[in-house]
Amino acid sequence: MAMGIKLDWSWSSAIIGAASALATTALISSKPKDPTFDVVSIKLTSFKLNFPLLDAELILTVQVTNPNVVPIQYSSTTMSIFYKGALLGSADVEAGSQPAKSSQLLQLPARLDGLQLAHHAASFIADAARREMVLDAAVDIAGTARVLWWDHKFKVHVDSHITVDPIFLDVIDQENKSKMDISLTGV
Repeated sequence: MAMGIKLDWSWSSAIIGAASALATTALISSKPKDPTFDVVSIKLTSFKLNFPLLDAELILTVQVTNPNVVPIQYSSTTMSIFYKGALLGSADVEAGSQPAKSSQLLQLPARLDGLQLAHHAASFIADAARREMVLDAAVDIAGTARVLWWDHKFKVHVDSHITVDPIFLDVIDQENKSKMDISLTGV
């Protein structure tokens, strides 16, 4: 030691310092993050006669990623699908759960209203000729996230802007924005 300075070192101080660093790291990494949603594919399953038009039934495959360190439970809801600003159809989201830091594929049954599509027939034909159709979708998903022994309510609002090929139903491009609100009080 230089100049006769003596340092006191104790195991209890080291343990307290390490525990504080660990708690700070856990707090920073557990800050809630918005989940991500990506439409992977669209599959036409059938047409239903809704005289004098046909409704289309589809399966939307959506990849959902939970980036958070806690698992979530969510309730059933309905996604609204829009074309040219008009409600074209809807997709059902069944209640479920998702583990922490995971990604999973959801198969969402959807139905598009033939009458609404007929109202936009000229636009649809032009989009089909260009092989590019823009759809918008919106959904609110509510649920709970368990942290230790408390359940915290959350709500996620997702807006999607999806460009598809209306002939082959390929997803060409998409922009998905999600915003999560979480209640920090126990349920």
